[in-house]
Amino acid sequence: MAQVTLKEIADILGISVTTVSKALKDYKDVSEETKKKVRELAKELDYQPNAMALSLRNQESRTIGLIIPEIAHHFFANIINGIILEAEKHGYLVIILQSNESFDLETKQIDLLLNKRVDGILMSLSNETDSLDAIRKIISNGTPLVLFDKISKMVNCSKVIIDDQKAAYEATEHLIKSGCKKIAHFRGPLNPQGSIDRFLGYKRALEDHKITYDPSLVYICNRISSQEGFDYAQQVLKDHPDVDGIFCITDLVAAGAMSYFNKNGIFVPDQISIIGFSNWPISSLLTPSLSTVDQPGTRMGKEALGILVEEINAKKKKEPIEYHLIQLPTKLIARNSSKKS
Repeated sequence: MAQVTLKEIADILGISVTTVSKALKDYKDVSEETKKKVRELAKELDYQPNAMALSLRNQESRTIGLIIPEIAHHFFANIINGIILEAEKHGYLVIILQSNESFDLETKQIDLLLNKRVDGILMSLSNETDSLDAIRKIISNGTPLVLFDKISKMVNCSKVIIDDQKAAYEATEHLIKSGCKKIAHFRGPLNPQGSIDRFLGYKRALEDHKITYDPSLVYICNRISSQEGFDYAQQVLKDHPDVDGIFCITDLVAAGAMSYFNKNGIFVPDQISIIGFSNWPISSLLTPSLSTVDQPGTRMGKEALGILVEEINAKKKKEPIEYHLIQLPTKLIARNSSKKS
């Protein structure tokens, strides 16, 4: 069924298109009787204003761009859910783009969103992001930007994160309190701030508990995959046969390590304890169940979208934009992979 136009309403009522438009906008120079007739007919015919025309008139698109590294990732899926739930409340549509952890693709997607004149952009940086020029282009363009989860401290904008260093400290300390004395870290890539902070939290926990930091116990997972967890589990036992604990950058990496140990008769946690990060649904189903750190993904998405809408509104009112740094709490979940009998 074709969408009803202002002209059709005007023709039925025998008045001008201008009068219909003014009546729907509650102009004072249109009588209450005419306004009532126009509104009743518009409702009866299910008249909907032209969104494109409204956007052009208001110089806004009512769309928000979202660039995320991996849509299928459980944590990011929760973030997307939070963003969409909050966007609906504010009347925004969300354009979701996946960078696939590719810096080149991320840069192209930024240009795409700027060309589409989205009202604001939400981003979690790719693991490959080693230049901030494209990010700064968003800011210089005057487009509100909020970074979340994987951020850069070198970009002057609002950010929503967890305290990765504190969470990693607590995860490592949990292994120490479980009796581990030689703890490896399967860390993430060198660039993302979250990966850096988790490494620093691991290192600080060792030092605070008088355990000497050994760089040869740190293995870099560039793809953050279960295969890397599997391979490094084999490697760490060759390099350090007496290792008795592993803190993994994510549950996916930890699951890979546990798979290797289970296949090779190495008992978790009696011989080696493991803790992951993110609390994927699979973590409670593994044998033994995986200790982990829970992150509030849905809340992170809602917070990021809420801040972005504030900045969009401030821009429309030509008010100064106040940048926010929001750190959300995490929760350590101790399961069977770190409980020695």
